[in-house]
Amino acid sequence: MASKENRRITDVGTLKALAHPLRADLYRLLSVEGVATASRLAEHVDEAVSLVSYHLRKLAEHGLIEEAEPQSGDGRERWWQRASDGVSIRDADPRGEPEKAAAHLAATRLFHEQRAARYRRYLDERPTWSPDWNTASVDSESWMRLTPAELTALRGELEALLHRYDEKGRAAEANGDTEGREHVALYVYGFPFRV
Repeated sequence: MASKENRRITDVGTLKALAHPLRADLYRLLSVEGVATASRLAEHVDEAVSLVSYHLRKLAEHGLIEEAEPQSGDGRERWWQRASDGVSIRDADPRGEPEKAAAHLAATRLFHEQRAARYRRYLDERPTWSPDWNTASVDSESWMRLTPAELTALRGELEALLHRYDEKGRAAEANGDTEGREHVALYVYGFPFRV
């Protein structure tokens, strides 16, 4: 049974396991799908089932995903799900540990590159989405003057708001309200800078 809490990644091995491009994609797909087999995931990432199975096992070795209850009568199928509601990697974790700092930087860069690629794909596909979806999509910047404590509080409020909307959408879908419902990615970055 997957934990309803975010898992904080603090060890180098787990960080490296998740920082692999295909594994990061597979983890995200399991976030979207809920449960899936290697075959189903392989179709999404256009890779061989054997390769996807290998990377799913690697994610499982590090406790990032786990086997799920079978969703069909085929006993040969292995179903997977995330082991927790999500993961978090905080900058304070690798300080003073060069190997961990390098793994943290590599993972963070990979995640940002993948997010940017997904958003560019949306921009390219934008003409195929309805006017309602194009109006609803958001792309904004905010420039504020905050302290670390204020930014931490803002992050907490945003995370709580996102969690509330995620639960609301999942509950509605579980009750059969699927009309007009699509997967939505929302990326929020908050970081200090100097001019």
